[in-house]
Amino acid sequence: MSTPTMAISGIITAAMLSTANAEPAKQNTLRAEAQQLVQQFGQRLKPQLIKSMQQGGPVEAIAVCATKAPEIASQLSESSGWQMKRVSLKARNQTSALPDAWEAKVLTAFDQQAAEGKINGPLFTDSLEQGSYRFMQAQPVEPLCLHCHGKNLTPDIKASLKQNYPQDMATGYQLGQIRGAFSLTKPLD
Repeated sequence: MSTPTMAISGIITAAMLSTANAEPAKQNTLRAEAQQLVQQFGQRLKPQLIKSMQQGGPVEAIAVCATKAPEIASQLSESSGWQMKRVSLKARNQTSALPDAWEAKVLTAFDQQAAEGKINGPLFTDSLEQGSYRFMQAQPVEPLCLHCHGKNLTPDIKASLKQNYPQDMATGYQLGQIRGAFSLTKPLD
């Protein structure tokens, strides 16, 4: 026979289980949204970089990256309700690419995974915190990146980097290393 206390206890337990099961589903939905935004960023920037490389080489690509990458991140942030930026332990843009404590910890973990050869596909992490959801996806160095982020930079590339990024630290990379990450935050209701 059921008592009112047992019935209330059962309702509370069911509500707690429902909330616990909702959290992973919510996190999966947010993760998919964040990954879609990262993909959109790449789909907008990469063709412009390739075109500028073909037309004017790496020097022109640096100018395109300096202006277009922040514009694209700003447009995607504005249209989506997310805060989107790129961060790095070796920041090129000292005003917008410096990581906070959580981002620095994640970037260090990404670097370690890359150094240990533990990358099979996109490298990302996320966190559902009180009041917000955070997502980071690593940006590994690809062949195109080495023109401006590699070790053997020509004098004209060095000059362009100095002009566009006076405090640049984002050089000396090798193929496959992690040069930074996309960092996205969404406030939760």
